[in-house]
Amino acid sequence: MPKHGKKYLEAAKKVDPNKFYSIEEAMKLVKETSYANFDASVEVSYNLSVDPKQADQQIRGSLVLPNGTGKTQKVIVFAEGPQAEQAKAAGADEVGSDELVEKVQNGYLDFDVVVATPMMMAKVGRLGRVLGPKGLMPNPKTGTVTMDIEKAVKNVKAGQVEYRVDRQASIHTAIGKVSFTEEQLAENFEALRDVILRARPAAAKGQYIKSVAVAATFGPGIKLDPLNLN
Repeated sequence: MPKHGKKYLEAAKKVDPNKFYSIEEAMKLVKETSYANFDASVEVSYNLSVDPKQADQQIRGSLVLPNGTGKTQKVIVFAEGPQAEQAKAAGADEVGSDELVEKVQNGYLDFDVVVATPMMMAKVGRLGRVLGPKGLMPNPKTGTVTMDIEKAVKNVKAGQVEYRVDRQASIHTAIGKVSFTEEQLAENFEALRDVILRARPAAAKGQYIKSVAVAATFGPGIKLDPLNLN
């Protein structure tokens, strides 16, 4: 069992581990129990009754949170011609083709999101070993492989987050910062909950959301009642 420090233990005293909190209570408590000396992220964790090994039960997508993420994302775009100009106009941090592929191959990784046009994916595919393990590979399901480059870049800059079920049938996503108001965090939480509910696979049986909790980067987990979210 890992040992927790004094700050964590003090924060944990404010949370009843046997209680399910309402959304409003949880957002208030997640702000109160953050003990970081910086503006920490607020993260939500879902565990679902799906089998990620089955292709029809893999849940993945993206959404623009109503109140953003509180973080400015650095975006690079692989595009040529008009789409490259669109990317620059939309605020992409770097735009290119072969020269950008080579730059990433040589170790450049100072970015958070990668967007590409479909015709560029043959070249971007060469970066699979670099981008794949970091979860940065563009994907049509998350809106990062598209011809509408302007929309994709603007969405990322506006606070788009990706969600994806992992091998343990869980989804972990940030929904804002501790400095957000309780109302802003609640709105972001509900927006993510709604898209996860809509993504329920037909093959998922029984109680779809098995558990859900929120926590600050440095703070204890706060459980919500999954039965009130299904």
